[in-house]
Amino acid sequence: MTGALSEHLLAEGFAPGVIESARSAGPGLVGGLWSAEEVDQTELLESLGRFFDLPVARELNEELTPDQLHQVPPAYFKSHRICPLKLEGETLTLAMADPQDLALFNDLKIIFGVTRLKVILAPPKEISVAVNRLYSRQTSGANKALEDLDEEAAGLSWSDLERAEDLMDATTDAPVVKLVNSLLVEAVKRYSSDIHIEPYRDTLKVRYRIDGLLYDVHTPPRGLAAAISSRIKVMANLDIAERRLPQDGRFQIRVADQEIDVRVSVVPTAFGERIVLRLLNKSQSLYTLADLGLSDEARTRLGQWIRRTSGIVLATGPTGSGKSTTLYAALLAINTPEKNILTVEDPIEYQIPGLGQMQVNPVIGLTFARALRSVLRHDPDILMVGEIRDVETAKISIQASQTGHLVLSTLHTNDSAGAVTRLVDMGIEAFLIASSLTGVVAQRLVRRLCPHCRQEADYPARLLGELGLSPADGPFHKGGSCEKCFGTGFQGRLGLYEMLPITDPIRELILARASSGEITARAVQLGLKTLVRDGADKVKTGLTTPEEVLRVVHS
Repeated sequence: MTGALSEHLLAEGFAPGVIESARSAGPGLVGGLWSAEEVDQTELLESLGRFFDLPVARELNEELTPDQLHQVPPAYFKSHRICPLKLEGETLTLAMADPQDLALFNDLKIIFGVTRLKVILAPPKEISVAVNRLYSRQTSGANKALEDLDEEAAGLSWSDLERAEDLMDATTDAPVVKLVNSLLVEAVKRYSSDIHIEPYRDTLKVRYRIDGLLYDVHTPPRGLAAAISSRIKVMANLDIAERRLPQDGRFQIRVADQEIDVRVSVVPTAFGERIVLRLLNKSQSLYTLADLGLSDEARTRLGQWIRRTSGIVLATGPTGSGKSTTLYAALLAINTPEKNILTVEDPIEYQIPGLGQMQVNPVIGLTFARALRSVLRHDPDILMVGEIRDVETAKISIQASQTGHLVLSTLHTNDSAGAVTRLVDMGIEAFLIASSLTGVVAQRLVRRLCPHCRQEADYPARLLGELGLSPADGPFHKGGSCEKCFGTGFQGRLGLYEMLPITDPIRELILARASSGEITARAVQLGLKTLVRDGADKVKTGLTTPEEVLRVVHS
């Protein structure tokens, strides 16, 4: 059949070299073709469908129930690139990437107790996603793991534990290992940014931070606190015997084909060790400027700032307001082969091809200032400084901007004008700020209403008035409750932005050492859209609620 398939593919325009390379790469000709980067998967799928006379599907809909899976582990289906879809009487419908394995057909008939198989062709990636989706939906995750646990599980030995490549494929029977794995899987499925494990006198709480807010999700038995802490320390290569001092570490996991970088912080408290796990999805695509929620005018203005050859552009706001995401999006927009872009970060959150990225390490004396001096000797066109924390870093950044470099950085201030007064308070001369600063972006993150369950709502005129709105500006919306948003009414977040250009009138105020309030008032006269106004626009378009905007702006 391989020879006939090769002739078919050649007749349909596939290059002889690609077919020969795929045959030698394996496993099998079809497996090699699916792995070949130069092969268009849509064309391959349709061509295979014509050769095998089978229906094709680019998206799958699996309908099996838990008892119909017969306890077959997901790794079995992934390794064979198959996904069972539906079981009706004596017929099993399944998706396959390579329908040439006749022995596999016999195995499936025995496993599922059927006499007939109905095969649909699908790409391997979609099959893997469908398998993960099937098992995610059919398993009760952390709740099931908690049901299986008892107080005796705290006496487990940790010396021989191993990490699973994909936590959804893990088959270990150790109860606490299953619990920790289930918590991680569940947190990733719910798009959590952090997991908090908090021991108290009589209880143990597990909370997830979702879209910026913490939610209580589980209360494992109090006696398991030490065992959970030990398991996480093993995963992060920390000292399990040390329970008096704070410890920091990290480890990587895979969950449903997603690479997750987990940063671990352990601190001793009166009732045991408190643990925070920060989850960073390395498989997630970086945001572009178009994804951030910027208005057309704001995106155009920021695009103009970052395409200058010199000057400083600052992103300001509290911790967790999306400043780093904005800077990464800006770097993506200007990352071209003819530019040398270097970054100094703490830590490096995303690795971007084409950029030279350095991580500071204060323990060995590699501070922002020292790293910045070093990278300036590497002939950069654009510099990104993760954060301006001290006067030395600020001075070096300003000097770089005045010697033909574009500098992007972040600063912790409440609004855009506050960045100016913050630099003055740090000891930077006003004339240097006025001559080097190009623009300031102040931002906050609000929760985005779930598009699947949002509904129209009436809000009090007093509440709307705080945003400069009235009931006549409606209709307004609120969140509902559905499976897509886990009953919260919100799904994801978007940014509120305040863009302050440093024009001549603003430079005059900077040189006169005006307060941030005076700078803001003048900027508003010149057309500045404040965070509140940008939030009001997003409320009017049904993207978020008045309470959300006021919550983050007032904070």
